[in-house]
Amino acid sequence: MKIDCVGGGPASLYLAILAKLKDPAHEVTVHERHAEGASHGWGVTFWPDLLEELRAHDPESAAVIAERCVSWRGGFAHVGDRTTAHDGDLGHAIGRHEMRTILADRARSLGVRLAFGTEIGGRGDLPDADLVVAGDGAHSRLRTAHAEHFGTRVTTGANRFIWLGTTRVFTAFTFAFVETEHGWIWCYAYGYSGGHSTCVVECSAATWTGLGFDRIAHTDALRLLEKLFAEPLDGHGLLGRDDIEGHAQWQAFPTVTNATWSHGNLTLIGDAAHTTHYSIGAGTTLALRDAACLAGELRGVGPRELPDALARYERRRKHALLAVQSAARHSAQWYENLPRYIGMPPERMFALLGQRHSPLLPYVPPQIYYHLDQTVGRLNSLRWLKQRLGPRVARALQGRRPES
Repeated sequence: MKIDCVGGGPASLYLAILAKLKDPAHEVTVHERHAEGASHGWGVTFWPDLLEELRAHDPESAAVIAERCVSWRGGFAHVGDRTTAHDGDLGHAIGRHEMRTILADRARSLGVRLAFGTEIGGRGDLPDADLVVAGDGAHSRLRTAHAEHFGTRVTTGANRFIWLGTTRVFTAFTFAFVETEHGWIWCYAYGYSGGHSTCVVECSAATWTGLGFDRIAHTDALRLLEKLFAEPLDGHGLLGRDDIEGHAQWQAFPTVTNATWSHGNLTLIGDAAHTTHYSIGAGTTLALRDAACLAGELRGVGPRELPDALARYERRRKHALLAVQSAARHSAQWYENLPRYIGMPPERMFALLGQRHSPLLPYVPPQIYYHLDQTVGRLNSLRWLKQRLGPRVARALQGRRPES
């Protein structure tokens, strides 16, 4: 088949790689509107299970990613002048540009055509394609042109966030919560190379306007944030994105869902199909899994069988996303309700931070939940109970205001 992927991110590039590996006869092109080598974003996180999946699908690109990523275990939480540590699971990070370069090089070596600087405004720009894959992000033009068919729904979170970088290399996943006269502001930070870290800053809308971020210049905002997070930054500055997209912008996170993922020979992948809140660090992982699933369904398929293949892809990925999307919703809500937890001792707050995916947590007083989790939370029977009863309790209590 002739496959055209729109958007040069990890989802499109990995799909191109796997499609060619499974059937070298496929004619695959990846269209990217920006020039080759243009930078975008900072680092992305992933976990050991993804690395194992990448090795199973394409050992060659997986080996390069494993070689160039950095790793950490556990994390730290700074709450005001108090600090606590947590010995957690192993995690990995890599620069987004680095990952794109690795995947682009691998795709090119397999015969994939990479068309940089190519603007695709709609399906009409790709008349000869048997399959068009929209991998052009959360604000996908291809999806937006057919939003009514896809049943696209975009809901925005209550908080504001900005994605920044820093030369302070964090060797563990680090949280820092700072209280201001306008409320709390916090950051998530993790190293992704030997010289840089990602630093995502978040706060409520009221704190954002109270501190003046809605009206001060970008450079002034960076200097203010450096003062607020002076201790965890340890003398290092914050870096605003300086690339093809202009400087970093404050945003409210857009959660994208679609009732259906295909429209004729057009299908969605990655953030164009779904987004999950950045606080669970799953965006890149989900995009790569979309690509692997779609490539698998395309194996041995011609244009006639394509509708059934796309339907199987959508069913499989929607099923796999259910638990992740639930976790992302609860994670975002945990931060939106930060005052409920921030007064706890740091080690207890950090413990509940790790439990933020639980559907029960918003409905149980935090101190009680903490003690229950500490006493019997590791028992398999309670884990089963929480998994089975959590959604039912949440549905039963829907519409009730969580206890403070």
